[in-house]
Amino acid sequence: MQDELVKMKTNPTIVDNPFVTTGYIGPAFFCDREKETEDLVRLLTNGNNVALISPRRYGKTDLLRHCFAQPVLADHYYTFIIDIYSTKSAAEMVGKLGSVILETLKPKGRKVWEKFLSALVSVKPGISFDINGLPSWTMGVGEIKSPTTTLDEIFAYLQQADRPCLVAIDEFQQITKYEDKNIEAALRTHVQYCSNANFVFSGSRQHLMGTMFTSPARPFYQSVTIYGLRLIPLEKYKAFCLWHFRNREKDLDPSVVETLYSQFDGVTYYLQRVMNELYSRTPEGGICRLDMVNVAIQGIIDDSSLIYEDLLYQLPEKQSQVLVAIGKEGKAENLTSGRFAYKYGLVSPNSVKSAVPALIDKGLLTMDKGVYQVYDKFFHLWLLQHV
Repeated sequence: MQDELVKMKTNPTIVDNPFVTTGYIGPAFFCDREKETEDLVRLLTNGNNVALISPRRYGKTDLLRHCFAQPVLADHYYTFIIDIYSTKSAAEMVGKLGSVILETLKPKGRKVWEKFLSALVSVKPGISFDINGLPSWTMGVGEIKSPTTTLDEIFAYLQQADRPCLVAIDEFQQITKYEDKNIEAALRTHVQYCSNANFVFSGSRQHLMGTMFTSPARPFYQSVTIYGLRLIPLEKYKAFCLWHFRNREKDLDPSVVETLYSQFDGVTYYLQRVMNELYSRTPEGGICRLDMVNVAIQGIIDDSSLIYEDLLYQLPEKQSQVLVAIGKEGKAENLTSGRFAYKYGLVSPNSVKSAVPALIDKGLLTMDKGVYQVYDKFFHLWLLQHV
């Protein structure tokens, strides 16, 4: 921990609030993950492809950015992180891949990005240039006439790039929702024969990701090292919080962190969000005490109240009822039993059975080892207060 604190102290980056909630901004504001960073860097520099799997909001993307910022990677590789969570088709995914590669290469000089553009024969009309001669990816999804051809060209570039490449595809399980069911096999073939690049397939739907990489019937079977991301240990996170408060001439009651860690099951995003709020409410020279926690959490919930209200209103009635019931249960099991339906006044076990997959697909529920929970823990608290 001492080395970690020295790094924080000597880091020149200055931010108003050290509990960052908007992404990775540097090692001084990144908690722990020392072993995970070492493991992933070692795997990638030794020619392995990796499936990085954990629930959402554990910090997978920030971990990847932290790994890619390590000098052993940053100084010798081109690194790309593509988030495909919002994509709905192979064409969108290919467009996102091409756009991110171009934007990442632009700061590295004309020769570098020109080499990429020279490989993109099929989409040249969708590349525009500003008055300084810098390119931008301006094509819409409909302008990618043949995603397979454009994907071929992108991988041709990766194979001939003047540095080895590392490509992280975030929320990789999204490709299972595309109408084009051949994209998984096409990607696997490209990855298999691209000797100048290694890949991280990051995903939060653990069941889907597990099936993609462990089922003999799937193209990516036994093609990667599977790496499960666990929670940051309480003691590590507590030391991180205490140091940042004291470094800014504030103080923190350790029981604050312990209480939050227990309430939010140690999930990184929620811890950071509440600590950000608590830090902003603690004056210089003051101390953050346990009685401030509920006030801070309530402030966060109130800020999102209109969004949560609309979200619940937009759901079909049966899905809304099931979501509320699971929220009241907290950690729900045996959802299709008559007991659960009777306890919460639901029409029947069958209505629960039909609603749950839709709620999971919309990202409103999570399921792990047969236990169902409302995905957004702040939304869960709002439901308990308002429904």
